[in-house]
Amino acid sequence: MNYKTTLLIPDIGPVFFETSTRAKRLIISLKPFKTIRVAIPRKVVLQDAFDAVLTKKPWILKQLVRLHAIEQEHLAAQEENHVPDMKKARTQLIRRLNELAELHDFSYDRVSIRSQKTRWGSCSATNNISLNIRLVLLPAELMDYVILHELVHTQIKNHGPAFQDELDRLVNGRSAAFKLEMHQHGARLLISL
Repeated sequence: MNYKTTLLIPDIGPVFFETSTRAKRLIISLKPFKTIRVAIPRKVVLQDAFDAVLTKKPWILKQLVRLHAIEQEHLAAQEENHVPDMKKARTQLIRRLNELAELHDFSYDRVSIRSQKTRWGSCSATNNISLNIRLVLLPAELMDYVILHELVHTQIKNHGPAFQDELDRLVNGRSAAFKLEMHQHGARLLISL
């Protein structure tokens, strides 16, 4: 049976339940500024999914407190107008991209600096690199991590073991820690890596 419905759960609020052909188990997703979403495997009935969410209520409430703090921080940052100056950010990011490319013997075709909400950077099949303007709001080592991530993609076009090993080598074994920090900053700035 296919479900696509929003139910109000006391103390939690609206929860969107939806059947997913890809879900092998019940998945509860909580994101800033979004309704809680529950992906239901095809063989699970709505009542069982609802009951499962109720059993996870303490965990969900704990996560909602954390998300509320992230949302408040984001709103405060917006009020303080934490949008970087495009001209200064562009100069800073391109300068650092060129320094790191030269230092580690990478080359790329073109670069674009954009204000994006869904990614920190990207590298096309033709080695065009796109960087998010908000990178300049991060600590320098995290900005370098993202730039190096995209530079490695100029040579390795996937996220397989060879890519992970090369990126980890370039950041002195701190790739996993940097990735975690990037997700935390991404949640704050509503960006996903």
